[in-house]
Amino acid sequence: MRQSLAGILCLAALAACSTSAPSTPAPFSVVEATIPDMRQAMQDGRTSSRKLVEQYLQRIGMYEDRLNATIAVNPKALDEADRLDRERASGKVRGPLHGIPIALKDNIHTTDMPTTGGAIAFEGLMPPYEATLTTNLREAGAVIIAKTTLTELANFVANGMPGNYNALVGYAMNPYDPRRDPREATGDGRPVLNTGGSSSGAGTAANFWAANVGTETSGSILSPANQNMLAAIKPTVGRISRYGVIPITADQDTAGPMARTVTDAAILMGALESASPDPNDAATTTCQAPPNRDYTPFLKAEGLKGARIGIPRANFYDRLTPPGEKNPRGGLNEAQARSMADAIEVLKQQGATVIDADIPSVVDQDPRNNFLLWGGGCSNGPRDPNCASPLWYGMKRDFNAWLASLGDRAPVKTLAALRAFNTAHANRNAIKYAQANLDRSDELDLQKDRDKWQRDRDNDIRLAATHGIDEVMKAQQLDALLFPGASGAGIAAKPGYPTVIVPFGLFVPQPPPPGGPGPAPAPYPEGFTLAPAPYGVSFTGMACSEPRLIELAYAFEQATKKRVPPPNMP
Repeated sequence: MRQSLAGILCLAALAACSTSAPSTPAPFSVVEATIPDMRQAMQDGRTSSRKLVEQYLQRIGMYEDRLNATIAVNPKALDEADRLDRERASGKVRGPLHGIPIALKDNIHTTDMPTTGGAIAFEGLMPPYEATLTTNLREAGAVIIAKTTLTELANFVANGMPGNYNALVGYAMNPYDPRRDPREATGDGRPVLNTGGSSSGAGTAANFWAANVGTETSGSILSPANQNMLAAIKPTVGRISRYGVIPITADQDTAGPMARTVTDAAILMGALESASPDPNDAATTTCQAPPNRDYTPFLKAEGLKGARIGIPRANFYDRLTPPGEKNPRGGLNEAQARSMADAIEVLKQQGATVIDADIPSVVDQDPRNNFLLWGGGCSNGPRDPNCASPLWYGMKRDFNAWLASLGDRAPVKTLAALRAFNTAHANRNAIKYAQANLDRSDELDLQKDRDKWQRDRDNDIRLAATHGIDEVMKAQQLDALLFPGASGAGIAAKPGYPTVIVPFGLFVPQPPPPGGPGPAPAPYPEGFTLAPAPYGVSFTGMACSEPRLIELAYAFEQATKKRVPPPNMP
């Protein structure tokens, strides 16, 4: 049993003792409570930051063994809550997050809890400095209650590593179906219902804390939000400082808020963003923060009135055969298609103009200008002419720079040393799924391969943005593109564009449309029934368009209110 879980149980027991007096009225419940709910309850004296932390610790103690959503709990969480309660009593309220418990993905530096990235090599690592976003949260009055389970090193260790697996604590489970996959081919302990990308949203969905901070390179905020029925904001790259976050590549990395409502995500977003550019992250000059870093003025129930929303049907909704290929790809299954048809009808009812708007680079018949045909030819490694190398190149460049920033606290000094450590510790499952991505990244030469990286990076931007999202949005004068679930994450990630996702559907998963890449998934054993799974909708725009996307997403959320909590976790 890992040390952090022992801490959970100890703190939960303490919380239970402190709230067991039978004569007291029923306490304010954190279950499905929003940040404004908690803020008002503290203001009215119906609860306190300490009581919120105690309730969350109790829930962690009750359900953690089923979900494995928590990699560490802050042993000072109650002390932090007490300090913030004293500040409130003295008349000092830092803002809407004052006293609110928030969790961080365990690739974000804290100096009072280890930052491991889920890797055995970094077990127990106490960084010498705090992430800028962690400092911003503390200054906003948040209680950093825990670190979330994540896919090891944000899912850039190996191809085929299941989401939310890491060598330190194993697999996190999805609260909407917290069972393990019973099929022989995938019966290695992984969840039957995927938790999504590398930022676990399981704890937020199960009310272990008010909200959490994830990170995304390509889908690791949007996918777990989609899979765990959460609202989330994947910001423009540079909107939130990456200083003190274990990287994959600065070309695409960003942190972002994950919550149960758009309101909570918007509040957390404002606290994460710095008031001025961070000298430790040059990209933070990209966007200007709203006045007082406050995104709540954009929470407008009428935000869809007059909006122009594009529907990129080719590939994202409908099957498409790229030029030169024989088989179609992409598209939605029947349940997903029905869900998106319902979502589009809501947009129209709320006063939006809905326009079919295929992305030009997706339907381009010249293979050189087709986004779907670019970058996947990596069978011979990232030096292959048709292999998009930025992730591999950026990993070696930025990961080695991060290791250097740790000084003498770095357990390994280079990516090569990490690979050697993993091989030497294979008996601890350090390379259960091998480490092909780390190997390929490390084979690159940062000087000799820089020109190819730059060409590939330019092509990423050309196909995803210039001849992609930018072209269609400008031509059709769109406020946003509407993507099913998290399916637009990959194309938006290349230029670092923002997306806001909203919970919407809940239905039993269906197999993907036939004819896709790879073998068809194995059938489940007779008598095994899948539970309904969440499915969301995503609003994507161009750089720095978060305020408008929040308006659209909030209006859609208020018109639908489809989120339901996980079953059997009252």
